[in-house]
Amino acid sequence: MLLWIKAFHVIFMVSWFAGLFYLPRLFVYHCDVHDAEGHTRFCIMERRLYAIMTIGMVGTWLFAIAMLAMYPDFLKAGWLHAKIACAVLLSGYHGWLKTRVRSFAAKTNAYSPRFYRWINEVPAVFLVAMVILVIVKPF
Repeated sequence: MLLWIKAFHVIFMVSWFAGLFYLPRLFVYHCDVHDAEGHTRFCIMERRLYAIMTIGMVGTWLFAIAMLAMYPDFLKAGWLHAKIACAVLLSGYHGWLKTRVRSFAAKTNAYSPRFYRWINEVPAVFLVAMVILVIVKPF
């Protein structure tokens, strides 16, 4: 059963990360849109993507909790504490992205395309760290 839960955890995680990588890229393009039709189109795309990636995040957390409920001894591993800390921080980043979706919808975005290009790298850093923690188990 553990392998099934682990598989679904990874499936939801991949979906979540796909959204985390793509949403800031939509923001980059949205910054350059100045017509009402284009603005509306980007707002719809951002809102829908945020909903899908939220499902990915929730599924990731639920299957992670299911694994920990089945095997609480996993919590003795130091690498897992670091991975959970990364997941908590990434969830905060996810929430912050929601504030950006709202600011674009309200036409109050104050950030440049360059800012969003840099912000787009945040999930990559977390992905590298989390994969290393899970595979290498350095702690």
